[in-house]
Amino acid sequence: VLGHVAERHLDLVGEIREGGHEVASHGYLHRFIYSQPQEQFRDDVERSLDLLSELAGKPVRGYRAPFFSITKSSLWALPILRGLGIRYDSSIHPVLNHRYGIQDAPRLPHEAQSGLTEVPVTTFPLGSLNLPCAGGVYFRVYPYRMVRPLFRSLNGRDERIVFYLHPWEIDPDHPRIPLNPGLKLRHYWALGKTEEKLERLCTDFRFASINRVLDV
Repeated sequence: VLGHVAERHLDLVGEIREGGHEVASHGYLHRFIYSQPQEQFRDDVERSLDLLSELAGKPVRGYRAPFFSITKSSLWALPILRGLGIRYDSSIHPVLNHRYGIQDAPRLPHEAQSGLTEVPVTTFPLGSLNLPCAGGVYFRVYPYRMVRPLFRSLNGRDERIVFYLHPWEIDPDHPRIPLNPGLKLRHYWALGKTEEKLERLCTDFRFASINRVLDV
């Protein structure tokens, strides 16, 4: 949950909690980590944790950076998160992307040097590359007949799927904003089909929170 969204919709976190879900932090403001001074980043996360913990009625132990923006240039963020009481991070995407990612990072959950458990979003290994496939624009672009066998194959290797999706991705009528052509294409691609694909995914696979699955 993004802190400034929770602050404007105070009942939202309670609804998430009462639905049996884990509440974790996406920071307070949605800003690239590597564009912030370290102290500003710390203040942003701490503000979100104070708010979300109060609304959830328990300490928040998980974090995901806006834009997956813990990269090789912002690994300094991990010990800051640890110092704030975060136990697991899901910010390092092991892919090649111009805005985020550490291409040679481990694909599977592991203990980082900071003492955090790092829980990468799922990718499918293709030789020396990792194919992003478990959420966001990738889930919207790939046909479901491609996603399902990829996930089945990974499950068959005893890998758990770490999946993500933004709320706006199931709302094809959300407000349009000016974007450059590349971002506009990625942001608005196939929004009208996402909810149906998500329903199929939740029918074909069983999901639970990171905290419950990994006990972190």
